[in-house]
Amino acid sequence: MATLKTPGPETETPPPGAPAEAVLAAAPEVMADTLGQYVRASLLRIKSGDSGVLPVLVGLVVIAIIFQSQNSLFLSAGNLTNLLVQAAVFVLLGLAEIFALLLGEIDLSIGFVSGMAGVVTVELLASPRNWPWWAAVLAGIAVTAVIGAVQGTIITRLRLPSFVVTLAGLLGFQGLMIRIIGQGGIIPINNNVVNDLANGNLTVTAGWIVAIAGWLAYAAATWRRDRRRRASGLVAPPVSLTVLKIAGVAAAAVALLLVCNTNRGIVLPIRGVPWVVLIVIAMLVAWSVLLGRTRFGRYVYAIGGNAEAARRAGVNLARIRTAAFMLCSATAGVAGIVYASRLRSVSTNLDGGTLVLYAVAAAVIGGTSLLGGRGRPVHAVLGGIAIAAIANGMGLLGMAAATQLIVTALVLLAAVTIDSVARRGRAAVGTR
Repeated sequence: MATLKTPGPETETPPPGAPAEAVLAAAPEVMADTLGQYVRASLLRIKSGDSGVLPVLVGLVVIAIIFQSQNSLFLSAGNLTNLLVQAAVFVLLGLAEIFALLLGEIDLSIGFVSGMAGVVTVELLASPRNWPWWAAVLAGIAVTAVIGAVQGTIITRLRLPSFVVTLAGLLGFQGLMIRIIGQGGIIPINNNVVNDLANGNLTVTAGWIVAIAGWLAYAAATWRRDRRRRASGLVAPPVSLTVLKIAGVAAAAVALLLVCNTNRGIVLPIRGVPWVVLIVIAMLVAWSVLLGRTRFGRYVYAIGGNAEAARRAGVNLARIRTAAFMLCSATAGVAGIVYASRLRSVSTNLDGGTLVLYAVAAAVIGGTSLLGGRGRPVHAVLGGIAIAAIANGMGLLGMAAATQLIVTALVLLAAVTIDSVARRGRAAVGTR
């Protein structure tokens, strides 16, 4: 018989005292001996209010059907590849915002913090400094990490609301950008490698090599982890599900390669997976491992679920919160460099206020809770793709920007409503 169980002693769970919701959010597991039992137990979990990524997946399918029926170019290889590039900044900013949201906090400054990363990087690349591209990029990310650490320290040590501190950051860093660049100014990027971060593509051969290597690494890690857990008598999926997960990732990789390797050029042939897609995948994997498989991640979920319980369990709240805000800003820095790369420049026209709203929307639409303790990095990826798909599809249909904002707002409202209803459903189940 399949059952929902919290993980055993060797699994990645929040410390003692954290609520069950925080535990399940960090590592939801289903004990089952067969694939059929696993499916039935998963359906039971969905009925109890833990729908996971199902709503946003259904939403993406609906979006695709609607726009494809109105314009046959929506699901073309060229448009889908362009959509992935468009979604990259939303996804990366969503990945950044998740660190704050999991704590039950918010960071309103990441839009202009991301801009600071772009400004620092481009300034260091320009003459007379002429830094190597990798050093300039690392310096830009390092600056944003320091910004996050400072803001996190103010929030945790002085116990000021994150809303107020990061709102001050939003205003302050916008002003600092204007001071550095100049009112209405623009600085072009003169480095081909940095420009190619968002505009370049892997060769077809290189794409297949990277995909095969990545899939082999994923398959080996997944098989080894699940086999070790089964051998130890811990909560683990059945062998058939492990095989299906590995096969599913292979199918997704092949589909991505077939789409991106299709010629999408008009005058000259353009093929290959965009570099920025690899950047997003790398960030997704890194933060998924950090939040799902490390002590730091367990503590983040525990604090978001019940900060007082986490404190009594011995978690250093100030240290974890500060580190989370630092990672939030550093990830935003990566997004800012990608955004500058896509425009091939940085300017004071950066709309950081809108970007941070899209960051929050990406995380929440994907399934991250605004109240803390529940969410995963993949939620930001799915939410960012949903936002980009709405903008992309409406652009193909020639709809005004005002309509795009209204529809995105309605989607965000629907996502928050689903989250609220799901929470009440889980609370009702827990009181029975």
